Amino acid sequence: MIDIILDTLFDSLKLFPFLFIAFLIIETIEHKLTKKTKNIISKSGKLGPFLGSSLGLIPQCGFSVIATNLYITRIISLGTLIAIYLSTSDEMLPILISEKAPLKIILSIFLIKFIVGLISGYLIDLFFRKKQSKVKENYDICHDEHCGCDHNHSIIKSSIIHTTKTLLFLTIVTFILNILFEYIGEHYLSKIFLKGSLIAPFISSLIGLIPTCGSSIMITELYLKGALSFGTMISGLLTGSGVAILVLFKSNKDIKENLNILAIIYFIGVVVGLTIELLF
Repeated sequence: MIDIILDTLFDSLKLFPFLFIAFLIIETIEHKLTKKTKNIISKSGKLGPFLGSSLGLIPQCGFSVIATNLYITRIISLGTLIAIYLSTSDEMLPILISEKAPLKIILSIFLIKFIVGLISGYLIDLFFRKKQSKVKENYDICHDEHCGCDHNHSIIKSSIIHTTKTLLFLTIVTFILNILFEYIGEHYLSKIFLKGSLIAPFISSLIGLIPTCGSSIMITELYLKGALSFGTMISGLLTGSGVAILVLFKSNKDIKENLNILAIIYFIGVVVGLTIELLF
């Protein structure tokens, strides 16, 4: 057990500089684009799903929270909101970079999330678009919900905070996985998560819906350790949009609508994951 603890701490600490650099770049982009992004998305019109899928690819959940704000006030369409939720990568990219994942894998994940978000967004707007009255005016989710994306801190301080939080989640997840690998083994761990089974995308999509960055960290780590297949990982990463879902349920009083949005995201995650499993 002591060896597991030491290995976990060492593996986590050596990732710190990579995570910090990744978050520093991401924070710089978010600080410069947040206000512009809100204006771009709110004025996007028919280009909403395309712009949403594109901007959602920028790591962390800041843009998905912004989109939630804009949807609650009915400034953007449901399709645009779903497109952003599906393309949001949360903590996935920093983890993949710090673990030195192949560039081909990283680009493949981003391409799939972009295409799925784009197509889903336009289809949803095509079949479900309808006029809706505004629910709440002048509501600042980032300020009211304390989600950590309001950028009141300096870029360096924000990067340190995100790096520390992510490293903490990563250490906990890695410790649990190391114990499982040590005492159960990769083969049996894969069986537990039903690797290669058509049930696996259902489970992964459910994990992805957990409104915390820990879900994307867990799914990414499980894939990198070989416990999840590529299709199953995609299922979880598609449904993971950070704290945005939590903010949606807390701020939007139409519970039925919130559940429908949740069901749509889950359904898409499962279908895409199953499709990849069956075809590849």
